[in-house]
Amino acid sequence: MRVGIFGGAFNPPHIGHLVCAQEALLQLQLDQVLFVPTGEPPHRDLEDDPGAEVRLEMVELAIAGDSRFAVSRAEIDRDGPSYTAETLAAMTEAEPDNELFLILGGDQAAALPDWHEPEQVLERATIAAVERVNWSRHAIAIKIARLRGSDAVRYLDMPLIQVSSSAVRRRARQGKPIRYFVPDEVMSLIGSKGLYGTSKKAEVTA
Repeated sequence: MRVGIFGGAFNPPHIGHLVCAQEALLQLQLDQVLFVPTGEPPHRDLEDDPGAEVRLEMVELAIAGDSRFAVSRAEIDRDGPSYTAETLAAMTEAEPDNELFLILGGDQAAALPDWHEPEQVLERATIAAVERVNWSRHAIAIKIARLRGSDAVRYLDMPLIQVSSSAVRRRARQGKPIRYFVPDEVMSLIGSKGLYGTSKKAEVTA
């Protein structure tokens, strides 16, 4: 089975994530995209983090009803930092017949040389990098050229959707509507739990 691995904080998951997953399915001819919420990020603290279990729940709500998508607890259940190389190794051991594709934003792909065991990442999965305004495939290729296996990186064409998790959090905190930025079920959870500085009675849909 051809499986796309889509990691991230998903704090919260938004429409850009879903469009990215769908386009990866199409362009890479995948059988499934597996969303992998990070447990303990190795290089940064998560702003306004509601906790790994809540972020996992939001992903589950975001992808509910789409059989092409699934979610994994692999990094949440593992103690210590969420290193991608270890996640891919565990997934390969569990399902050795699967062909793995790691879906990365252009900025993430360009930063690959600074990752933990980046060449192990390239060995265990085909990197599928999403080009962005500031990170063309040429710019990414230059950054990762010295890594063994970098010539196998695939590049994905994505619609330009200027939505980010930080923008969603900011809008929620400011009392602005977040409907259509995130799936309705995610929006309802954010409101009911009072996430990102919202009041539980605050209107997040108007």
